[in-house]
Amino acid sequence: MGVEIERKFLICSDAWRKDVVSAVPMMQGYLCEGGTTVRVRIEGDKAFLTIKGKAVGIVRPEYQYPLPLEDARQMLDSLCVGSIVNKTRYCVPAANGLMWEIDEYHGENAPLFTAEIELPDAETVFDVPQWLGEDVSLDRRYSNRALSINPYSKWDAE
Repeated sequence: MGVEIERKFLICSDAWRKDVVSAVPMMQGYLCEGGTTVRVRIEGDKAFLTIKGKAVGIVRPEYQYPLPLEDARQMLDSLCVGSIVNKTRYCVPAANGLMWEIDEYHGENAPLFTAEIELPDAETVFDVPQWLGEDVSLDRRYSNRALSINPYSKWDAE
C-alpha cells in the first residue's frame, strides 16, 4: 500500500530561496468531494492521477499513476470540483536525504507559501530551518483540496 507521511509549515522568510535546486509550475484539480481525494496534477510537462485516503494524523494512504498530458488537461478543464490550484513548487534539500517542497501559490491562493517534507515514517526526526513558521500539518484548511474550495484570499472575508 502507498502511504504519504508529511509535515506542512508556513514560511516566515525568503531565506530558503538561496538553496533552491528546482522549480516546477503546477496546476491541479479535484475530481470528487468527500473523504477520498482524487486529484489530477500537471507538473511541468508530466501529468498524474493521485488518490489519497483519509488521514490519521500526518499519515494517509496515497496512490499515484502517470496520465497522458492531454487527458490531464481535458480532465482539469471539464471534470473538476472547485477551482484549479496553481502554484510553483521549489525543491530545497534537507538533511538525511530528505527534501523540502516549498509551494508558492498563485491566483486566488496568493500570497500563500507552504513548505512540506515527506518522511519515511511518522517518527522521523528532521532539521527545522529558521525560515519555517507555524506547523499546519493538521490544519486541513491548508490542504490543496481545501484551497480549491475555499481559496486563501477569501479567508479574511469569513
